Amino acid sequence: MLNPIPIASRRPAPAEHRVPPHNLEAEMGLLGAILVNNRSIERVAEFLRPEHFADPLNGRIYEAARTVIERGQIANPTTLRYVLEADPAFAEVGGAQYLARLAENAVTIINAADYARLVHDLHLRRSLIELGTDVVNDAYGADLDHLATRQIETAEQRLYDLATSGEQDGGFKPFTDSMRNAILLAQAAFQREGKLAGLATGFGALDQMLGGLHKSDLVILAGRPSMGKTALATNIAFNAARAAARDGGGIGFFSLEMSAEQLATRILAEVTRVPSNKVRNGELNQREFDSLVQKSHELQHAKLFIDDTPALSVSALRTRARRLKRQHGLSLIVIDYLQLVHGTAPNRLENRVQEISEITRGLKTLAKELDVPVLALSQLSRAVENREDKRPQLADLRESGTIEQDADVVMFIFREEYYLARREPREGTEEHETWQEAMEKVYGRAEIIIAKQRHGPIGTAVLRFEPSFTRFDNLDSDADAEAPF
Repeated sequence: MLNPIPIASRRPAPAEHRVPPHNLEAEMGLLGAILVNNRSIERVAEFLRPEHFADPLNGRIYEAARTVIERGQIANPTTLRYVLEADPAFAEVGGAQYLARLAENAVTIINAADYARLVHDLHLRRSLIELGTDVVNDAYGADLDHLATRQIETAEQRLYDLATSGEQDGGFKPFTDSMRNAILLAQAAFQREGKLAGLATGFGALDQMLGGLHKSDLVILAGRPSMGKTALATNIAFNAARAAARDGGGIGFFSLEMSAEQLATRILAEVTRVPSNKVRNGELNQREFDSLVQKSHELQHAKLFIDDTPALSVSALRTRARRLKRQHGLSLIVIDYLQLVHGTAPNRLENRVQEISEITRGLKTLAKELDVPVLALSQLSRAVENREDKRPQLADLRESGTIEQDADVVMFIFREEYYLARREPREGTEEHETWQEAMEKVYGRAEIIIAKQRHGPIGTAVLRFEPSFTRFDNLDSDADAEAPF
């Protein structure tokens, strides 16, 4: 019988010491090009930073040259000598003689950008090595509170930040290019069914005012409890998912309040017109159950993805949205709801306004980054309940200043039926008859008040709401609005 090999001897031999990738000659050549011809910095300053240099002194020389040039002065060995003479490392390498040697090793202005990209690429490689080392050390760590899933999210975030650092896609674009893209958008809207420039919500009155949900827009849907925020968001997400099954990307629904099963139940109730409470309580007859099963098979192809993880941070939400886009494509992100997302600040409970500001800026950045609309639900303050007219206003948004500022569209849901039903007089009185008439006028009527729209008009779109099915629908005529109570 063979003796087992001791664990210690099974471990791989330690790897030879390897020097992190760098190229000091490229760094010196680039700095020389800048000193000889200051215009060279125009080709590299947008993406190259001092910390990208392997030699910290070279990074400080680059920063000094950039600062001098930005002041409108000439950066050469003579002027930089006085800026850097207090730096001990500068004196160690020879001071003015080192700057002169850089100028002698200058590359041409044509090659400056290539040298800068090489310096930046080597910086990324060193950063990858550092990131990989941190991932290994964290995974070996004994801190049980630092979950592996959180470590993965942190690593993904750092990888993405690394991938996007030094991107050169920004800057000015010729107006002709922008105009050509605008014409292409108009052409796509003209040829698209419904003549919409954005993603259709499935509600004619709303789409007519918004033109659909537009890419890179942050759309806030707010309302008091029981107004139907989640129901409308679910309806929009499902309508978009059905369209996405044909020719679009997936729909990401972050449900921080309800479970994925509860949302699925709502969608089934909407599609089958079986009251959701009957589904939850098991009070279905055979016909209704068969309808649920049949529709569930039909809905399996809908590209709707639900993440019901509670208390997500903005960074985790961003990471998961990027992953969904990479794996399945992405047409829309829905977040239910804004106040349940948390930021990265450790003192979040002490400074809630700043945290909400961080969250809304993060969501707007996410919309632009992934080039999709982000629909975020939000609560309203109790100030609505203290007014005679309960219709919400922008000032009613919780932490309203930053939400109103960052959002491209702010919509409110208002159902007068909800408030009127709670003021029912005693039956048999004259007041009850008047109340009955008023209820018949507002029964099933939901107003979607567009209080802010950066690229279009404000106003009100009227929809029908069926509370038993948690379903919004188009209001085809005034007669529909007066359905008997």
